Amino acid sequence: MRGEVIRRVRGGIAALVLVGLVVAPWVVDDYTTSILARTLALALVGVSVALLTGVAGMPTLGQTAPYAAGAYACAVVGSRISDVGVVQLVVAAAAGALLAALTVPLVVHARGVIVLMITLAIGELVVVVLGRWRSVTGGTDGLAGIPAVRPFWGLPALASDQARYLYALVVVATLIGAVLVLLRTRAGLVLRAGRDDETRLRASGHRVALHLSGAHIAAGAIAGAAGSLLVVAQQYISPADFGFDTSALLLLGVVIGGTASVGGALVGAALVIAVRDWLFGVLPGHAPLVLGALFVATVYLLPTGVSRARVRLRPPGAPALRPDQPATHDQATVAELHR
Repeated sequence: MRGEVIRRVRGGIAALVLVGLVVAPWVVDDYTTSILARTLALALVGVSVALLTGVAGMPTLGQTAPYAAGAYACAVVGSRISDVGVVQLVVAAAAGALLAALTVPLVVHARGVIVLMITLAIGELVVVVLGRWRSVTGGTDGLAGIPAVRPFWGLPALASDQARYLYALVVVATLIGAVLVLLRTRAGLVLRAGRDDETRLRASGHRVALHLSGAHIAAGAIAGAAGSLLVVAQQYISPADFGFDTSALLLLGVVIGGTASVGGALVGAALVIAVRDWLFGVLPGHAPLVLGALFVATVYLLPTGVSRARVRLRPPGAPALRPDQPATHDQATVAELHR
């Protein structure tokens, strides 16, 4: 009964948030609308981080790599080949997935902090390549003057901030819906089971590395699609859009929202980016300090994230469950997989 009430409350909150996002461009000015469009793109990258970190159990600081690959692929296609949004979106997602596939051997067999270091190195290497490949990427100056996108053939170009924002919102909502559906399938259950008890999953005959590879490539495609939304939103990109600070903020947002929740990660990443942009104007030079304090407070008070908020009032290390309470999450997940 209680679980049903919680689900209904969360569903109501999600509906209110969606309504607020839809009406936002008619309430705020054009500048704020453009910021919201860029925030949606980064929030979608946050969803890809949550898919790897919270669902597959592979913490990452490198999702800016497929994000950048998708953005630059979209920019090149938009400038030289086609201004149709669906074409650019598919190309960007393919570029992100391809880069993720190329890095699979480096990532899927590592765990814990080692994965963080490997993905961080991949992200930084991509930024370096973007800064030096001037003939394609424009170097550190980036690519400017990218033509406005048309959602489909025969439709007018998205010439206003409002139109670009609504386009980004539709794409983000569609992709998140697809991710949520996928996570309800057996593939999503296998990923969660491997995160919770990889040894037991291997012993039962599942090919854990294959499932992790699929998750890594899918997350790369999502991040690549987010890159195309960045190009649509600001019509300019440079390597500075994909640096370590962006990676760290995305992981921070996912931790705050809840690593095991796609919706929480979306909200957390959007919140962190929005707070960062607002604090830079209100507290110049102090925004990183405030965000750091926010992160420490969230990890201590809400260790499972805002989406699954249960304020911790006991000291760290104290037992969380009584002996008569139900099985832990990892035991329940693995048991459900073996039914």
